[in-house]
Amino acid sequence: MFAYIKGSLEVKTTGYVVIETNGIGYKIYMSETAIERLGEIGSITKVHTYVKVREDDVSIFGFNTNEELRMFELLLSVSGIGAKSAISILSNISPSSFALAVITNDIATLKKLPGIGVKSAQRVILELKDKLKTEEITKTDKAPTIEMKQKVQEDDRVSEAISALQVLGYSRKEIETAMEKIDVTSLTVEDIIRKGLNNLAR
Repeated sequence: MFAYIKGSLEVKTTGYVVIETNGIGYKIYMSETAIERLGEIGSITKVHTYVKVREDDVSIFGFNTNEELRMFELLLSVSGIGAKSAISILSNISPSSFALAVITNDIATLKKLPGIGVKSAQRVILELKDKLKTEEITKTDKAPTIEMKQKVQEDDRVSEAISALQVLGYSRKEIETAMEKIDVTSLTVEDIIRKGLNNLAR
């Protein structure tokens, strides 16, 4: 319904903010981390949005970046995780760390998140990795450049970073284009993912 909402930040409190635009104040639920990153009351701010519509309720959820929005949508696709749980999880882990945990089967990291136990962590990994495999089978992107092929073949970190970014919903073609601009020397996998996200956001 709304890709984003931009306007004056009128209320900034625990669990939600109110942004006024064109005389309408929108109550937007956000993670505590996302709220902290917003400006001062009265400043012009922009949040990416997800609108949840039910018969008895319409709720707007807000995010600082498209990556946080993508992660929220991914979490909602996992059995047993609702909007409130997903927002709480976003307060405790970044999209890059989350995607990396899924790719590396890092149950220990995932089970530390609120509302996620061992079984839930296993389900998150299973369902999101299965989605990634399906996308791999059906993708029709152009073949990577020779330079990109060499990067992947020579460095497992790049391969892991590409898979993690695919978990966040980016196509292989988009990721490879973003990766070609990164000097991966001395970078950790998570650093590569973060730099990739920065390039993808441009």
